[in-house]
Amino acid sequence: AARAAGLGGIALLGPAPGAPSCPHGPALLFVKTSQGGEEGRRFYACSACRDRKDCNFFQWEDEKVSETRLAAREEYNRNHQPSFTHRQNVERYKNFVLLPLSKRRFCQECQQLLLPEEWEKHSDHQFLCDISTAQLRSPSQLLYPLENKKTNAQYLFADRSCQFLLKLFTDLGFRRVLSVGTPRLHEMIQSKASQEKDFRIRSLLLDIDFRYSQFYTEDEFCHYNMFNDYFFGGEAARETCKRFLYEDNDERVIMVTDPPFGGLVEALACSFKKLMTMWKETGKEGHDNKEMPMFWIFPYFFESRILDFFPSFSMMDYQVDYDNHALYKHGKTGRRQSPVRIFTNLTPSMIVLPVEEGYRFCTVCQRYVSSGNQHCEMCNSCTSKDGRRWKHCVLCKKCVKPSWFHCNNCNCCALQNHSCEKTDAACFVCGKAGHKRSACPSLSCT
Repeated sequence: AARAAGLGGIALLGPAPGAPSCPHGPALLFVKTSQGGEEGRRFYACSACRDRKDCNFFQWEDEKVSETRLAAREEYNRNHQPSFTHRQNVERYKNFVLLPLSKRRFCQECQQLLLPEEWEKHSDHQFLCDISTAQLRSPSQLLYPLENKKTNAQYLFADRSCQFLLKLFTDLGFRRVLSVGTPRLHEMIQSKASQEKDFRIRSLLLDIDFRYSQFYTEDEFCHYNMFNDYFFGGEAARETCKRFLYEDNDERVIMVTDPPFGGLVEALACSFKKLMTMWKETGKEGHDNKEMPMFWIFPYFFESRILDFFPSFSMMDYQVDYDNHALYKHGKTGRRQSPVRIFTNLTPSMIVLPVEEGYRFCTVCQRYVSSGNQHCEMCNSCTSKDGRRWKHCVLCKKCVKPSWFHCNNCNCCALQNHSCEKTDAACFVCGKAGHKRSACPSLSCT
């Protein structure tokens, strides 16, 4: 993530009209900043990859790019697109399911469903045989997860979290789920819809992982980059999303998103606001003064940054856990608990958390809280963020983590072995005091 500009580093300025593109869509505009907070030279870099190893796109904003280099870049972008289009993958899938079990193969190296005429080309690769209908309905278990925590970060929801979310959406009367980067939730909805006649919920998956196009139609999956709100399928894909958001027969929509935790909050917030605007533009009565219902799943320590962009959101105590992440597991104690939470613009009292997992309803706060989250009379709130019981500091006039102590030097609570260096709070984007990052004039998307 971008560092505070006042300390020197790089800050995000946001999407820019006419920005050059890399294989991940339009690049984002950044600025180099100096120690004193002065703006340096502006440059474009890949929206999705924070590491130059994953995508080395770079261009100074004021740089004159030659025709030869532009042509080479277009060629490079073309060559880095998937070998099949989404439509071709849909046709391939139709042919694949007609095959007898003995002829259904999946290449593990190419991460591709194979038709018999392609076997020879993949003969020296590792592959899985006898791919069942159940496996085809659970592609997130067939595909290996991409675990680059800044770009893909496919830490997949554990079954417990998927079941909880699905029950909650059903109880709240939502019939459509816009699944942004939540493939496992999407596949659970798809699987239930194909097997249970009375199941009414539909889902549309927006994800940067094009491998899912092998398993879903163009009405079920859109290749999408959530860091720059880019639909790789162009206007047709954007229209698919818009149609899905139209609440036909009062089928209420909720968006649920689980972005890579190493991604830039500013870029994500900008894209999510655009999806919310798309929902408003469907023209349903009453949308004008409302926000699309949304669940943003992210670690609790990003709370202040998310609330900067979405003041109507609040953080729930529910611990989201993941199958393939060693640390993000529910049920552990102390600091080992999963730090991942749900941020939502729904009324907190509506989010019923499972009592059998130790959650309880606080009548004062009018929301469900974890068992270790005790109501503080002085703060008049259930103040714990991490599942442990926090303690009130009279001098700080707020509750703090149990491992923190008041430091008279810093005049605030901190870990006992911290270094006493207090810096003035400044905007995360430009480094200047007096405003928050969400109101920074440097940001082109608000």
